[in-house]
Amino acid sequence: MSKEYDNTNRGSLFNNDKKEKDTHPDFTGSINVDGKEYWLNGWKKTSKAGKRFFSLSVKSKDGAAKKSSEADGDEIPW
Repeated sequence: MSKEYDNTNRGSLFNNDKKEKDTHPDFTGSINVDGKEYWLNGWKKTSKAGKRFFSLSVKSKDGAAKKSSEADGDEIPW
């Protein structure tokens, strides 16, 4: 018997095994915010004061799919 898990307002980051350049994220994953799905990227950084922190970026999963489906033949979808 499996229980259904509510992932609303939760996310996960995993080591980016495909990182080839310093600009690529160290971690990739996804997050759900108020029922909307987003791609999540994270970079390990060090501040000028020497403090370590994560820099994060999010991109809507719906927005990426919508741009691709709306693109006509003359325009690049991203």
